[in-house]
Amino acid sequence: MKRAIQSAECSAVSDLSIVDTFTKLIFGESDGYSNQELKIIQALRHVDDNVSLDNHRQMGEYLRALGVREMIALVERVQQQMLLSSRQPPQQAAQASAASSRNHLPA
Repeated sequence: MKRAIQSAECSAVSDLSIVDTFTKLIFGESDGYSNQELKIIQALRHVDDNVSLDNHRQMGEYLRALGVREMIALVERVQQQMLLSSRQPPQQAAQASAASSRNHLPA
């Protein structure tokens, strides 16, 4: 049991990786996003409707305006979303992502 928990924790993205990605967005670094950073950005879009349709620059502006407590809570939500996504089979994850995208389209 303990081994299963440790395995799940290892597959989760660290909060530091999420903060680093948020920092890149805040400072407007537009190129050079790794696959992991792009997954973090996608998870951010999924957990926060305020940025679901934003480009990277707009996401950075939004993140810059957050308070410390809001940022901490957002990092935790992104981390949880990424953990959930990593546990889903690829087919199911793709379907969930597509359903999420449909839910974020403007009316």
